[in-house]
Amino acid sequence: INIINDSQILILDQFTTRLLSSCCKMSNLMSEGITIVEDLHKNREPVPEMKAIYFMRPTAECIDKFIDDFKPKPKYKAAFVFFTDYCPDDLFDKMKKNCAKHIKVCKEINISFLPLEAQVSVSGDAFKSLYSPNSKDRDQTLETIANQIVTLCATLDEYPGVRYKKDSANGNKLAELVDNKLARHYELDDNSKKKGKTPALLLIVDRALDPVSPVLHELTYQAMAYDLIPIKDNTYEYDTLKDGSKKEALLNEEDELWVKLRHMHIAEVTGLMFSISLPQKTVHISLAEDLMNHYQKNVEKLCKAEQDLAVGADADGQKVKDPMRTLLPVLLHPHDTTDKIRAVLLYIFSLNGTTAENLNKLIQHVKIEEESGYILNWKHLGVPILSTPSMFSFRKPSRRDRSDQETYNVSRWTPVIKDIMEDAVENKLDVKDWPYQSECPSAWNGSRAVSARQKHKGSSPDDLRSGSRLIVFVLGGVSYSEMRCAYEVTHANKSCEVIIGSTHILTPRGLLEDIYNLGKQPMESFNIEDKP
Repeated sequence: INIINDSQILILDQFTTRLLSSCCKMSNLMSEGITIVEDLHKNREPVPEMKAIYFMRPTAECIDKFIDDFKPKPKYKAAFVFFTDYCPDDLFDKMKKNCAKHIKVCKEINISFLPLEAQVSVSGDAFKSLYSPNSKDRDQTLETIANQIVTLCATLDEYPGVRYKKDSANGNKLAELVDNKLARHYELDDNSKKKGKTPALLLIVDRALDPVSPVLHELTYQAMAYDLIPIKDNTYEYDTLKDGSKKEALLNEEDELWVKLRHMHIAEVTGLMFSISLPQKTVHISLAEDLMNHYQKNVEKLCKAEQDLAVGADADGQKVKDPMRTLLPVLLHPHDTTDKIRAVLLYIFSLNGTTAENLNKLIQHVKIEEESGYILNWKHLGVPILSTPSMFSFRKPSRRDRSDQETYNVSRWTPVIKDIMEDAVENKLDVKDWPYQSECPSAWNGSRAVSARQKHKGSSPDDLRSGSRLIVFVLGGVSYSEMRCAYEVTHANKSCEVIIGSTHILTPRGLLEDIYNLGKQPMESFNIEDKP
């Protein structure tokens, strides 16, 4: 940004506003000479004596707005244009034809993703476009997501091999798009010589791979907070200890206590609260107490049944022979409707679909006859809700044995994505299930990609870059528990850094609303007696 000496105006669209606010403050911008930040899509007063920096997506809407700023009369002295990713030729030509003499710089800087955390990025919610049966822009959405993944790889300076989950139509299409766009990007790279593949692997995963993780009540601090507390824009509102007035706190990377606690189990967080002396402590005492109140009042009763249904066994390791007996106490208790829907879904997932008769009874029991889309619309993701005769031969993928790992009885489930990450790092992914769109270089061998000497280094970013990278992209949203897995696998395999990306971050209630909205009239669009 610091390209001219005078004070400057920075003009952003909605996406780049979110992008910049996720990684810098106004004070950072001011130190680079930015004195005013404006919204591209709002009416702005002309400031003809000032130069304007435009940071925007290369879309027709943004470029039309840009042209309006200089025709018929320029609002600014000059324009310095920076696009988040590749600008299509037709749009570039349109801009050049109308405004060439006003543009001093025009660059594609390849950053069209939101860096939410050290190892987490999102590209923007696209749920309805990807999964709605009436979607008319699915291909265009996948194209946009592919461009965003390419900018993530470019920012990491990686040219990875690409693999995808077999039988995922969206995943297959996205893998092909990303691979082609990566090849083109590194052909057109500023460097004079073409970049070859780096020791990195990009795995493309579809939400249907694991419907369980985003539905369960998770008891690690971050996941639990976003499930149970109304946190908007990462802002937690809490009572002050003195006068009962409200205060706000941002839960982000700059809160070192949040970063330290977010992946811990709530039992460990409450135990730590009294041994820490940091300025942010008041916020986290309040949040931990809030969460424990929810847990004791309602969540604790749900957790045992949820875990038994998800894992398929009780805390003693005894197989759950009749999942309906596990579900019934939840349905008979006065839990709220959303919690009952979550339990019913876990029951259905455990059986890989149930009969139409049983499903009708469950929907009536939870009293959601008019809102049955919360359950039925999962079929649009490719998750079986109704069983068919052909499914009796279906075998659930085997899970890693974690019986030697200490867990809490109410937190025995491990997200499927952790198994996938570990298999990828150890080079154990089955090619039949995870075909290659393009091969990784022979150097990729997961945790063994670097020498044993390097393995014992710490996991600071500089140390990690000496090894290999696994980039996992989840189409259809990623849950907080799955985000945590990226950190856990990185920590356990010091020489392989795991980055997790997705279209957006899921909370259980948010996901259920997304699912419901896939069909505006679910009872008309899906006859419960029909086969999927």
